[in-house]
Amino acid sequence: MATGKVGRRFSYAFLILSIVPILIGYTWLVIATLSTRTQGLLPINAEGGIGGLTLSNWKFVFEGDIWNAMLNSLLIAVAMVIGVGIASTSGGYALSRFKFPGRKAFLTGTLVLHAFKAEMLLIAIFFVLRWLGAIPVIGDYIGFNSVGGVALVMVALELPLGIWLMKGFFDNLSWDMERAALIDGAGRFRVWWQIMLPQVRPGIAALALFTFIAGWNAYLVPFTFTIGAKVANMPVFLNQLISDTAPVNWNLVAAVGMFQMIPLIIFFIFTQELLLNIYAGGSKGT
Repeated sequence: MATGKVGRRFSYAFLILSIVPILIGYTWLVIATLSTRTQGLLPINAEGGIGGLTLSNWKFVFEGDIWNAMLNSLLIAVAMVIGVGIASTSGGYALSRFKFPGRKAFLTGTLVLHAFKAEMLLIAIFFVLRWLGAIPVIGDYIGFNSVGGVALVMVALELPLGIWLMKGFFDNLSWDMERAALIDGAGRFRVWWQIMLPQVRPGIAALALFTFIAGWNAYLVPFTFTIGAKVANMPVFLNQLISDTAPVNWNLVAAVGMFQMIPLIIFFIFTQELLLNIYAGGSKGT
């Protein structure tokens, strides 16, 4: 018993020590957003003493560029959640339940595609977006230098992981309820929509959170395939505040960075209950 208590205390102490650097970092972030400059964790005024607290770093919330960047990030993230969610849940279900020629090759192909990072495909993506931009009517919305084009690329890059993730959840579900529904005359779409999807809600929540974060924090693809403040998202907007030749207001950068985190925190609050039950997927009806 004594050994067990010592082990638990050691585990708790290790966990606390491991999160101390993270807590210090977030503490500095909060202090920096509310001060003119900092020295360590202390806010410093113009005279070099402790103080100098101000809200001037948050003036950007009254400017239009930040809200335009926020809207672009939101459009990309929501498009990814919807696009990757629909394709991954339907594709993962088909790969889990159906046996068809080329199934193993397709699964291997998706795994290989996930190994290709965006950096390796930038030139190919540029030519694809330029070709899409030449399509009448819709080309302006899904081609080069458009938010839709960026969202389309990000959806394609996240699909391999999403398909494999959802296939794993469907593999863990029992066939009993599905077979009973099929025997009663339900079609495949109804079985997928009304019976299978409710049982993998933790998986859908996890996939939605991962894709939302990936879309919200996307930098390389938006930075490479968009030009100008009109189509810039939040990471690109944040990068524009940093210059190699002019002084950087790091307290302003910290404030914009914290502002960028707010939607992620809100999204996590609404999905955390499902995420905490992620290992319960498929337990009902088995």
